[in-house]
Amino acid sequence: MSLLREHWSKDQILGLLACPNGDARKVAALALGYVGAPCCIPSLATQLKDPDPMINQMAEHALWSIWFRCGTPEANDLVTRGAEALDERELEKAEALFTEAIEHDPKYAEAYNQRAIARYLQERYSDSLEDCCQTVARIPCHFGAWAGMGHCHAHLGRVREAVHSYEQALELNPHLSCIAEAVVELRRQLGDHAPE
Repeated sequence: MSLLREHWSKDQILGLLACPNGDARKVAALALGYVGAPCCIPSLATQLKDPDPMINQMAEHALWSIWFRCGTPEANDLVTRGAEALDERELEKAEALFTEAIEHDPKYAEAYNQRAIARYLQERYSDSLEDCCQTVARIPCHFGAWAGMGHCHAHLGRVREAVHSYEQALELNPHLSCIAEAVVELRRQLGDHAPE
């Protein structure tokens, strides 16, 4: 990472991200996963629509990496610890750590998103939905939070709202095949056809 920072500026790496050469875009997405900052999010989000699935995956990974680093150092540490608790299925502990991160840094979108996941796994869909909304209010291109909204709406029996949220996620990241399948199934339940 230090070599990247010493020899390449964010602007230079972002320039590679816009390059017509696919390999250059892959390298740029990989590099931004290590050293990218919030200012890189819009450029990376456009790469989610790249027809090359490898570029899409690398851009997605870079976005998640940046989203996890967007808080203050204290909040980042709390979210990291919360994610570890989430992996261990210690849902209440995870939620408490994410809440503490939000108290330290109320602008930290990923703290809300991670708390949404913890609440979703506790089947607290309305609370999870609220946190998803807080996430997209801070990072509108957060396809994970849009998908989370869709999951919550679906569990709450709000099928049209679920379809809308899922479609927002797909508009941002068209490679979410499970979400696309969910939209087809939900539209079938509604008797709707896919938009032309």
